[in-house]
Amino acid sequence: MPQPAPPGPAPAIELRNLRRIFAARGPAVRALDGVSLDVAPGEIFGIVGRSGAGKSTLLRTVNLLERPDSGTVRVLGGDLTALDAASLRRARRGIGMVFQHFNLLSSRTVAGNVAFPLEIAGIPRAEREARVREVLPLVGLTEKRDVYPAQLSGGQKQRVGIARALASRPRILLCDEATSALDPETTGEILALIKDLRDRLDLTVLLITHEMSVVKAICDRVAVMEAGQVIEQGRVFDVFTRPAHPTTRRFVAEVIGHVVPQGTVARLPEPGPGEERRLLQVLFAGPSSTRAVVSEASRRFGVDLNIVSGRIDEIAGEPYGLMALAAYGAPAAIDAAAAWMRSLGLDVAEIGAAMLESAA
Repeated sequence: MPQPAPPGPAPAIELRNLRRIFAARGPAVRALDGVSLDVAPGEIFGIVGRSGAGKSTLLRTVNLLERPDSGTVRVLGGDLTALDAASLRRARRGIGMVFQHFNLLSSRTVAGNVAFPLEIAGIPRAEREARVREVLPLVGLTEKRDVYPAQLSGGQKQRVGIARALASRPRILLCDEATSALDPETTGEILALIKDLRDRLDLTVLLITHEMSVVKAICDRVAVMEAGQVIEQGRVFDVFTRPAHPTTRRFVAEVIGHVVPQGTVARLPEPGPGEERRLLQVLFAGPSSTRAVVSEASRRFGVDLNIVSGRIDEIAGEPYGLMALAAYGAPAAIDAAAAWMRSLGLDVAEIGAAMLESAA
């Protein structure tokens, strides 16, 4: 008799039905409205949303810097919402946090900033110094240990912030818009560093961002938030290539979508007698991204498929391609070619006026 598959590892982070309402002088704001998430051990999980979506509040509930009005927060198997103050302080040592604006002490050197949380925790001086010597090489700042923050670049300051977060040897790393204050090149360097540290130190990383490009670069899974709720979540590749919610589609379009310039369309030849011209957007994902689908469809169905624009890239290490095609032929033949491409698992959609107008 076949045995059931063994259960997978318990989530490193379990958030269940979290609610948080801020009631100031104006109307009450539901920052979190029944949010539930699981983050697996060792993964990089992204939370994306516009300003006010609730993502920062959600991140801060993981270490109870923001205590939810209801719901539970379990980290590494323990229910943080049930702990007393002393137990919570101990639990927080296993959770490092990297901030958007670095939050460095200008009067302390790099080494002093990294050691600061250990000092607050009452760690002996010799142990603090040993830990500083251990973490600075991990972030490439060994030679900057005696330098003050004013002498550092933005990327170096964030490296100090990461080293400080690692000082207590956490198993969870929270990143609060950790790259939004950096230029694109430095952003890429910091994201690569976070991914490298995840792999080398076996960290679980939860990060928030308003940029899908950050999610695309390093995340394994992603949750999209709007108005205090998770409106979509899943593997990064799946969410990018087949977004279900309109908000998610808008986010994804900023990174992998494209429009066809109206000038390009104006230069396309008119269809011949008995023919139609249609503009199609085709998403090639996974194995289909390397198949010569365009030429094969043209031969099979007797249609001319001209590539108007396109791009090929990777999402979470998996290839995808996005093309705009001008299809010429009998209406039934174009329909058949599009249906055949869909049967291969490709997403095929007609490019409407909105996509053209947005390029004007």
